[in-house]
Amino acid sequence: MTVKQLSLPELVEACLELGVPGVGLWRDPVRSYGVEATAKLVRDAGLSVTTLCRGGFLTAIDRDERARALADNRAAVEEAATLGTDTLVLVSGGLPVGNKDLYGARERIADALGELGPYAAGQGVRLAIEPLHPMYASDRCVVSTLAQALDLAERFPADQVGVTVDTYHIWWDDNAPAQIARAGAGGRIHTFQLADWTTPLPAGVLNGRGQIGDGSIDMRQWRSYVEAAGYAGPIEVELFNETLWARDGREVLAETAARFVQHVIR
Repeated sequence: MTVKQLSLPELVEACLELGVPGVGLWRDPVRSYGVEATAKLVRDAGLSVTTLCRGGFLTAIDRDERARALADNRAAVEEAATLGTDTLVLVSGGLPVGNKDLYGARERIADALGELGPYAAGQGVRLAIEPLHPMYASDRCVVSTLAQALDLAERFPADQVGVTVDTYHIWWDDNAPAQIARAGAGGRIHTFQLADWTTPLPAGVLNGRGQIGDGSIDMRQWRSYVEAAGYAGPIEVELFNETLWARDGREVLAETAARFVQHVIR
């Protein structure tokens, strides 16, 4: 999504040119290109698929809507398995229209995980609950902190359900470093994602993730937290940013790789 203006073949080619070894993919472009075709494209290039985004939206009360959500998540698991990634990222879903029960919404997520976790594990896929910044709690994700995500995940085996650590969503939380340690101790950090927090936020905050180094987040510090917790997997950069999308995608990808080296590695 950082360079969604690139087609999948263009993305793969650019990754090879820059030495980027893996890509986190989103379902819409994968489905448009074809799941099997995407898997072959990435595999033939020698790249890995680090994660697939996204499943989730599991808070519906209506029976038919809930059944559709579960079916869509099972399809997402199958797509992840076909692509060769072991991690499906979940955005849990917001409050149903007219409902104000956060606790009940989280319990419906747990109920869904009870069905989806074993199904995913049977295909070699883990579910990674991603807590989103509290500003998204009403309409997109009632899971706002790592503590809330872990309280859900820990009801299930770690090879079924874990968490996504995304700097953009948790950098403000004083408790997050301790929760990262908790997640690491349980083997539940399934992916680590980076985006910076810049202000003022643009209109429509969904697409307000800043380029690494442009905002308020100390990326090296957050990398140190996950590494101290035992995480040694891929680090993804996931930027939703209209300004970046309006630029040449190869240029943006090269800039992102350089920023990653400058602000995360060195």
